Amino acid sequence: MTRRTKIVATLGPATDTDRALSDLIAAGVDLVRVNFSHGAFDDHARRIARIRALATKAGRVVGILGDLRGPKVRVQRFASGKALLVDGESFALDPSFDPDAGTDKVVGVAYESLPRDVRKGDTLLLNDGLIALEVTRVEGTRVHTRVTMGGEISDMKGLNKLGGGLSAGALTDKDREDIRMAAELGVDYLAVSFVRNADDVREAWDLLRAAGGEGRIVAKIERRDAIEHLEEIIDASSAVMVARGDLGVEVGYAELTGLQKRIIGLARMRNRLVITATQMMESMIHAPVPTRAEVSDVANAVMDDTDAVMLSAETAVGKHPAKVVQAMAQVIVGAEKWQTSNRADMQRPDGHFTYTDEAIAAAVMFTANHLDVRAIVALTESGSTALWMSRIRSDIPIYAFTRHAATQRRVTLYRGVYPVAFDVTHPAPEQMYPSIFRRMIDDGLAAEGDLIIVTKGELSGVSGGTNSMKIIKVQGAHA
Repeated sequence: MTRRTKIVATLGPATDTDRALSDLIAAGVDLVRVNFSHGAFDDHARRIARIRALATKAGRVVGILGDLRGPKVRVQRFASGKALLVDGESFALDPSFDPDAGTDKVVGVAYESLPRDVRKGDTLLLNDGLIALEVTRVEGTRVHTRVTMGGEISDMKGLNKLGGGLSAGALTDKDREDIRMAAELGVDYLAVSFVRNADDVREAWDLLRAAGGEGRIVAKIERRDAIEHLEEIIDASSAVMVARGDLGVEVGYAELTGLQKRIIGLARMRNRLVITATQMMESMIHAPVPTRAEVSDVANAVMDDTDAVMLSAETAVGKHPAKVVQAMAQVIVGAEKWQTSNRADMQRPDGHFTYTDEAIAAAVMFTANHLDVRAIVALTESGSTALWMSRIRSDIPIYAFTRHAATQRRVTLYRGVYPVAFDVTHPAPEQMYPSIFRRMIDDGLAAEGDLIIVTKGELSGVSGGTNSMKIIKVQGAHA
């Protein structure tokens, strides 16, 4: 059974050798994430060059996801490196305080607008919600609080406001520089952190295109504000990421699973891609096998039809980068087995088609789900037809035959879609189908006598021009 849900793995110190990267590719990684929160241009360029070279050597296509740091609000540093906050005691946060002199009474904050964004009664959360503070008053630049859930806090830990409401924009000056870097590095997807609304997404698109980048924008849903503008954010993006770390802190963990299901469902309904991320197999940073709870978490996202699941520290700094990818792949395949029996009942809701290729894609999937078809071949320039097809649940593999390397890398994120290098502008049209047959037989994608569905445009080489489908039987070389 071919695994349909894709795996994104974060690069880091644990993957900085050719052996580690080769093992990651062999384990089945589909895309790698380059975290712009850490490292310089040369570090990212080296990692991207190595993963692409090693993927090519292995006969694989691996996509690149660049991830912007965004306006992560953090406390500054403590004089002794850490402090113990005690329940019921007073503690202050102050943007104007010495950034290196924090104590158990006050600490600096790398966010000047904090005093304007909070008021008495608000709850502030530190270190991913492990410490809770109730705002008692605001005086000038100082926010006074009472510790309601104490604990140890160390340098540069994150700060969130329960329920959202911090006014920081999604893009910082560093992010704008990193967008130019992402364009130069040729990333296939660019993730924008702490998106508030569609304007944040559109600004990222404009900056990326102005810098010459051809990648697609992924909006990370990790703020309460984003939930209030969810549909417009999805429509403005190519993909969304359920970034469950900060999102769980802002909305409360009790709501997180329901929100995850809503985001995945809305993204697919609106023909967008979706990635589920954060702590999916966190225990495997150290352990060689996942916990049962982590297995259920990954399986739940898969059965909700997420396009991809993402690993962060598990592969970036963990002890077993390749093992965790292997474990995730096994869980995915196990979960997908439970979806195949009712594939025909999961058609996308009826509605008006905007594009011809979208209509063709819906017709193909309806036919494929009611006919004994081995595979679907989409002759494509941009990958859009394959995207439409992937929005409808099916266990029938979709092969995106394309001459463009960028399109091959882009479809690595599409659930159930696999890239195949193929020149759709075949110089001899009468040889096109025999060429497809040979390629599928040689690659083990189909056998002689299998039924396949091929989609193509009347005018070869025109992006978005798919306007026909054909059901044909694979013929061998002797035919």
